[in-house]
Amino acid sequence: MVDLTISYTTDLNGTAHAPSSKAYTHRALVAGLLSSGVTRIVNPLASNDTLATLGAVKALGAMARLEKNAWVIEGVAEVQPSSRPIDCADSGATFRFLLPVAALANGVSSFIPGHSLERRPLQPLLRSMGRLGAETESRRTASGLIIQVRGGGVKGGRTRIRGNISSQFISGLLFAAPKATEDVEIQLSTPLESRRYVEITLEVLSKHGVVVKRSADFEQFHVPSHQRYKPSNHEIPGDFSSAAFILAAAAVTSSRVKVDNLNRPTLQADGEILATLAKMGLTVREKMGCVEIEGRVKHPLDVDCADVPDLVPVYAVLACYSNGLSRIRNAGRLRYKESDRLSSLCTELTKMGVTISVIDDGLLIKGRCKLHGARIDPRDDHRIAMACTVAGLGATGETVIRNSECVAKSYPWFFDDLRSLGADISVGKFNR
Repeated sequence: MVDLTISYTTDLNGTAHAPSSKAYTHRALVAGLLSSGVTRIVNPLASNDTLATLGAVKALGAMARLEKNAWVIEGVAEVQPSSRPIDCADSGATFRFLLPVAALANGVSSFIPGHSLERRPLQPLLRSMGRLGAETESRRTASGLIIQVRGGGVKGGRTRIRGNISSQFISGLLFAAPKATEDVEIQLSTPLESRRYVEITLEVLSKHGVVVKRSADFEQFHVPSHQRYKPSNHEIPGDFSSAAFILAAAAVTSSRVKVDNLNRPTLQADGEILATLAKMGLTVREKMGCVEIEGRVKHPLDVDCADVPDLVPVYAVLACYSNGLSRIRNAGRLRYKESDRLSSLCTELTKMGVTISVIDDGLLIKGRCKLHGARIDPRDDHRIAMACTVAGLGATGETVIRNSECVAKSYPWFFDDLRSLGADISVGKFNR
C-alpha cells in the first residue's frame, strides 16, 4: 500500500489521453461470452474491475487472447458452470452482470464479492432472478460471503425490481433474459436512475443481434426468449467519468489542458461534465475527439445527480473552488458505492478546511474555502482518492493520499497522467 504526497500546483499544461470506457469494456466482455464466435474488443480498459470481468467470462467458458490493443473473446453457445469460485474483487459490474448469466449454465457457479462489494445491496437482484426461475443461495464462511447460482437455465416470465438502487441490476437481467425459455417482462417499481448505463447495455445487445423492447420511460422491458447472440466487434470509446478528474484538475489550478480520446455525441451521461464546467465559468473547446479546458472556477453549482452519480466527487471538489454556495442533489445511491461517498467526501474535505455538510440525499458546499493539505483516507475508494488528489492540487501545504493504488480500479495511470501535465506528486512511504 502506497502513500502519495500532493503539493500545491499551478499551471498544468499538456495533453492527457482519456482511459477507455469501463462501462463499455464490461458490457463488451459479457456479450462476447454469450456470442458463439469471435468478438474483438479494441482499446479495452485494463483496470482491476474490467480484469475481474475478463476472468469471470473465462471461468464461464469463454476463451480469451490478448492482441495488440485488443482483447479477442471466443464465446460459447452455452454458458459453462465455473469449476472454481469466481472472484469479483470489488467490481459491482462483474458481480451484478454475471450472477444472472451464470444461471444459464447447467450446473453450480460460485461468486466471491470483495469486501466493499459485500456491503452493497444485492437482495433485490437475487429476488428478481428468483421470480424468473433462477435459484441462488447466499452463505457466509470464515473468509466472507459466497453466492451460489445453481444454474439449469432461466425460465422467464415476469419480474419487478426497483430502478433507483443500481442500474446494473437491470443490465444483468437484460444480458441473461434473451436466452430464457420463455419471454421475459421486467417492470421497474420506481423510476430508473442512471438510465444512460442501461442505454449502453441496450446498444451493446443490439450490436450482438439481441432484440429488447422497452417503454418510452424505461420502466418496462420485454425480451423475447430463445435469442442467439451474434459475435461483434467493439471499439471502446474514451471514458468521460475518468477524464472528468483531469479536467477538474485543470479547473482547480487555473490551467490550460487538453484531453484526447473523448468523442461526442455519446451515450455516456458523464459527458455532462463539459457543460457543467462551462456553466462554472471555464472555457471548454471541443475538436475532433479532443477537449481543451482553460480558466478558473467561478460560479457555484446546483445540480441533480440522479443520472450522473460518478460525477459527484468531481462536482464536490469543483464546488470548493467556486464563488458561492453549491448544492448537489439526488445522490443518495452514493451511500452504497465502494464507500459511503457522501460521508467520505464530507469527512475528507472537511479535513482540508472545506465547509461541507451532508443534507438529505446530497451535499451542501460553501465555495472559496481556503483549502490546506491533510492526510486523506480514501477508504479504498478510487473516486474519493482521485477527487481529494485534485482538491490537493489547489491546497496550501501537502496532501497525503493513503493507499493510493486503489485508483487502479478504474484509472491505473491517473497519477502518472497528472505528473506528465506538471502536477507535483511524489511517492511517500509504503504501508503494509
